[in-house]
Amino acid sequence: MARVLEVQGVSKRFLGLKALQGVTLHLEEGEILAVIGPNGAGKSTLLNVISGLLRPDAGRVLFLGRDVTPLPPEARTHLGLGRAFQIPTPLPELTVRENLLVGALFGRPGRSRKEAEAMVEAVLELTGLAAKAEAPAGELTLLEDKRLELARALATGPKVLLLDEVMAGLRPKEAQEAVDLVRRIRDAGVSVLFIEHLMPVVRALADRVVVLDYGEVIAEGPYEQVAREERVREAYLGRRA
Repeated sequence: MARVLEVQGVSKRFLGLKALQGVTLHLEEGEILAVIGPNGAGKSTLLNVISGLLRPDAGRVLFLGRDVTPLPPEARTHLGLGRAFQIPTPLPELTVRENLLVGALFGRPGRSRKEAEAMVEAVLELTGLAAKAEAPAGELTLLEDKRLELARALATGPKVLLLDEVMAGLRPKEAQEAVDLVRRIRDAGVSVLFIEHLMPVVRALADRVVVLDYGEVIAEGPYEQVAREERVREAYLGRRA
């Protein structure tokens, strides 16, 4: 499998705080990768660096073999790097279809209106939002809101999708539906990197797990392997040697 995303030696400081320290990881084509860790481990900072919202102090980000470290978020989106945020921010006065059309039209320069509309129809079907296509986004439930946030990122036509705790606040049945949706997205040809605190979700969904603590990678591998590592248990349970 080809590597579609690489983070190489990335560090980031905020004043005196080291949020990331020499973080290195990669995402393979067709893979679902989870990044986990306790609160304050640097997970959201990492996603912000990968998506271009933050510039690292050291290291670089490679996407499809290209160094995208200097590029702003919209340029990375145009190349095929999509992101769904933890807190959905739809355009509430627009319908679900219109929200997706915005993503489809502006996510890829040069895409025609006809091509964008075809992308919207495919995403509506994939995400189970077709029945809500004409509903105002401001009238959606939490689950539907989160699906719209994910669907809008998909409408840009990503090759890699970054998910920032998109299952937070969902009931167990809703979380399982979200897990099934992410699997369908991967099966449709989109590699996925996600941050999540719900360990049953991570265990069910991730092909591989990277664990952060105090901005450093402390473990990497299949879920069952990293869950047994003492340093990982200490990071979550608060026991320090």
